[in-house]
Amino acid sequence: MNAARRALVAAAALAATLWATEGHAAAPGATPPLKAGVFEPPRLAPPVLLEGSDGRAFDLSRHRGKVVLLSFGFSSCPAVCPTTLATLAQARKALGADAKDVQVVFVTVDPERDTVQRLKDYMAAFDPGFIGATGRPEALARVRASFGATATKVTSGAAYGFDHTSSVYLIDRAGRLVGMMPYDHPAKDYVHDLRLLLAAR
Repeated sequence: MNAARRALVAAAALAATLWATEGHAAAPGATPPLKAGVFEPPRLAPPVLLEGSDGRAFDLSRHRGKVVLLSFGFSSCPAVCPTTLATLAQARKALGADAKDVQVVFVTVDPERDTVQRLKDYMAAFDPGFIGATGRPEALARVRASFGATATKVTSGAAYGFDHTSSVYLIDRAGRLVGMMPYDHPAKDYVHDLRLLLAAR
C-alpha cells in the first residue's frame, strides 16, 4: 500500500472515532468538554521518530508527561502555518508556569527546504521551546499516514507550496491522541483545553 493510500485509510479510521464536542454540554459533574473535537476512545499516539530542530533525534514518546500539540506544515507557508504557530505561542504564554508542561511539535511536509537549521530558526521566531521535526520524505509520509494527515504539493511555475492538514493534534500526558483542534480557533480555546489536559493525571 503506497503512502497516499495509507494516509486515506488512516484518515478514515481516525474520522470514525472523532466526535465533535463543540456545542455539546457536559453531563452534571462530568469534566467540561474540550473545544477541540475528541477521539472516543482516545488511543496511543502513533510513534514519531525524526530529526529534531533542537539538534537531537526526535522521539515523540520522550515527551510523555507533557501535553503535546502536534501540527504539520512547512516554513515557507504563507498564512496557515504562521497563524497556527503564533496562536500556539500565545496560548502557551497565557499558561504561565504551566507552559513548561506543554510541548509544541511542528512536523514539516517540505523536507527539501526545511532543514534542521531552517526549522530551528523558524521555531525560534514563535517560541524557542517549540520543536520542529524533519526527515526523509518516506519517513515523513509514514508519520502523516499514521495520523491520518495529508500533504499535496502544489506547483506554480518554479515555485511550489503544499495543501496540507491544518488541524492541530492534542496528545495527553499519557501519550494518547485525544483530540484535533481545527484551524483558526483562537488561543483561548487552546488554553481552555490545555488546562483540562494538564489537570488530568
